[in-house]
Amino acid sequence: MISDPSDDASAGTDRDATPRASTRYAPRRPFDLAATMAPHSRGRGDPTARADAAGLWRTQRTPLGPATLLLRQAADGGVDAKAWGPGAEWCIAQVPALLGDGDDWTGLDLGGHGVLAEVRRRNPGVWLGSSGLVFEALIPAIIEQKVTTLEAHRAWYRLIRQHGEAAPGPAPAGMMVSPGPERWRLVPSWDWHRAGVDPRRSRTAVSVAAVAASLDRPIDAVTASRRLQSLPGVGRWTAAEVTQRSHGDPDSVSVGDYHLAAQVGWALTGSPVDDDGMLELLDPFAGHRQRVVRLILGSGYRAPRRGPRMTIQDHRSH
Repeated sequence: MISDPSDDASAGTDRDATPRASTRYAPRRPFDLAATMAPHSRGRGDPTARADAAGLWRTQRTPLGPATLLLRQAADGGVDAKAWGPGAEWCIAQVPALLGDGDDWTGLDLGGHGVLAEVRRRNPGVWLGSSGLVFEALIPAIIEQKVTTLEAHRAWYRLIRQHGEAAPGPAPAGMMVSPGPERWRLVPSWDWHRAGVDPRRSRTAVSVAAVAASLDRPIDAVTASRRLQSLPGVGRWTAAEVTQRSHGDPDSVSVGDYHLAAQVGWALTGSPVDDDGMLELLDPFAGHRQRVVRLILGSGYRAPRRGPRMTIQDHRSH
């Protein structure tokens, strides 16, 4: 029987410091590694992402198996990339796309929006990167549906620590690779429950794991979004959260996000708006709407905290 590389238990125990593959990415323009990679981490406690003196660490479940990727930006702006594990070569080949090499902001006209233009001027090294991994981005997005960031991160950390595998290579202690589709399908209902994930979201996660192989086929962001939204339990918000990471989608907007519409409204008009109002404000930037959202979110601007806050719910004791 031919084994699935995602089920190779030895992959997560290889602590050899010698990388299986490496490269140097030399950007042709200003580049900020931390800001570009920020969307690919689920908070500071994410077992699949870590930052330390060595650089930015990231684990991935690639089509060739688990891998650990280390990215370190040098003083000249270049990025040294090293990877370990069965998926190392795949990771290294994906580095330019992951770091936004194909992201082109030249068509974005910010002439009539001085604040946004100034944010871009101060942050010229932020780019939209593409991981190339749809399913890997889909599970945490499902976990994040209709709950607070704190609840979602808490659930993600617990499930990865319980059902992931140790990161290959010399990754920092505690780093894990997220489970493959077959493993997600076998997560028992009580583990979802104890992690605080309600039955609706856990059913969605298990059902999408059954079609994971079809999701990671190379297609454009629009087709990927449409295919995702054809799956039960996956709507517009979830699809957008996925394609922003898997494809570096420059135009997707997370419609339905609890805070985003108000934040965009405050930033662009000085008052909050709903989802329809947000889309109207972003319409002049069609084709670049996610870029504008990234500028707003990365500007440091925050809407006044006058409205009601979402209540954190704990389903674990029910």
